[in-house]
Amino acid sequence: MTQTLRPYRSVLYIPGSKDRALDKARGLPADAIIFDLEDAVAPEAKVEARAILKAELDKGGYGTRAKIVRINGFDTTWGKDDVAAFVGADIDAILMPKVDNAAQLDELAALIPDVDLWAMMETPLGMLNAAEIAAHPRLKGFVMGTNDLAKELNTRFRADRLPMMGGLHLCLLAAKAHGVTIVDGVYNAFKDDEGLKAECDQGRDMGMDGKTLIHPAQLAIANAAFAPSEAEIDLARRQIEAFEAAEAEGQGVAVVDGKIVENLHIVTAKALLSKAEAIQALEG
Repeated sequence: MTQTLRPYRSVLYIPGSKDRALDKARGLPADAIIFDLEDAVAPEAKVEARAILKAELDKGGYGTRAKIVRINGFDTTWGKDDVAAFVGADIDAILMPKVDNAAQLDELAALIPDVDLWAMMETPLGMLNAAEIAAHPRLKGFVMGTNDLAKELNTRFRADRLPMMGGLHLCLLAAKAHGVTIVDGVYNAFKDDEGLKAECDQGRDMGMDGKTLIHPAQLAIANAAFAPSEAEIDLARRQIEAFEAAEAEGQGVAVVDGKIVENLHIVTAKALLSKAEAIQALEG
């Protein structure tokens, strides 16, 4: 499945050090998995986690889920060895933490060929350089690191996330300008379904492609929030049908449910139907 069509509604973090969690992930309905060697792994377990994760990936069994490995930063003793361990591995992308500029991606790209690069966007410099980072020729995805960003900005928690909207929007603009997938940050209260749904809906309305998650219990809500609804699919089909009929009569616009439908709406409608088909293919 190509990068453009592949759904990223739910992107679940799994610690690279937990073999049981890595095994369980094979059967979870996540669109993508971030196999984490960074924040989720204690310093004393970093080297062992790398070996555990490599062994599990070699076993396979993750199906069509996108497999993304988050390495440690190159300012640590583990970062470059993390990359070396996964050269040639069955993965879809390497995720670099705390990306401040495109030069960091150049350094990563030189160490691992033929694998997509993703960037954690979680620092003030990263926000300010989002366009430069998104333009990198190997960069295919942004992951918003909202916990680290909140720490760096010294913000207070607000359900509407107003204090970090500037950074989120800068990254969204950069991602959309360069055709890069962008997934929203985590929602920490994994037992708060209502709060998670509200934040998923907010991210979807903003234009995010999906959400990173910290617990399997969050998967269903994210999958539903970032998938086209039945009503949206029905409307898209009716818009396309009405516009094609109008074109056949030599007209440039149609009317559906009392609203004008132009070519730009048809582009959106066709993209929505393609996304729905890709989700259906992923779910089998």
